[in-house]
Amino acid sequence: MARVPVHTIDDAPAAVRPLLEEMVQFSPTGRLLNMHAQMAHAPAVLEAYVSIRRATARYGTLDQRARTALMLVAAAADASRYAVAIISQLALRSGWQPDQVTALLAGQDTGEDKLDALTGVVREAAANSGHVSDAAWAAAADQGWDDTQLAEAFAYLGLTVFTSYFLNYAGTVLDIPAGLPGSAPASASDRAAASGAGS
Repeated sequence: MARVPVHTIDDAPAAVRPLLEEMVQFSPTGRLLNMHAQMAHAPAVLEAYVSIRRATARYGTLDQRARTALMLVAAAADASRYAVAIISQLALRSGWQPDQVTALLAGQDTGEDKLDALTGVVREAAANSGHVSDAAWAAAADQGWDDTQLAEAFAYLGLTVFTSYFLNYAGTVLDIPAGLPGSAPASASDRAAASGAGS
């Protein structure tokens, strides 16, 4: 059950309405998502989320496939059904195949050794409060990832943890239509809750 009110652009605090309009442009459904609509209830939350997203967009050097792979392995560790559904869609759109998305979520290799080494670092960090073994770090370095790229990988972990924790914290109702790639079919209770939230 949603614990935080779900806003529309019109009834959200005035300070965040432009941010919500921006979020619609990136929405996989073409409309405001419950996650953004709830973050808007506390402008500091939505602004923090948008700031991390903008920083990765502006300064990130990893390609979109790498970014979504890192976010997928982080989301899998946080047990947020909503985050997994959204990021799975993003991963499919960036070129990952459905079986590779499944592998990333299950903690398995994708067959791309270099990228698997990097996701291994973030997977360990996500599962261990940021701690990563020397062996995992060295394996990524041996595959050609430099220290700047290894540091940047943390930004996608941070974005995912921020998002997943908020979704779990706020009780955000999954509002991706059933049957869309990367999402589990919505349960009857989810559909009823989403309807009640005005989404």
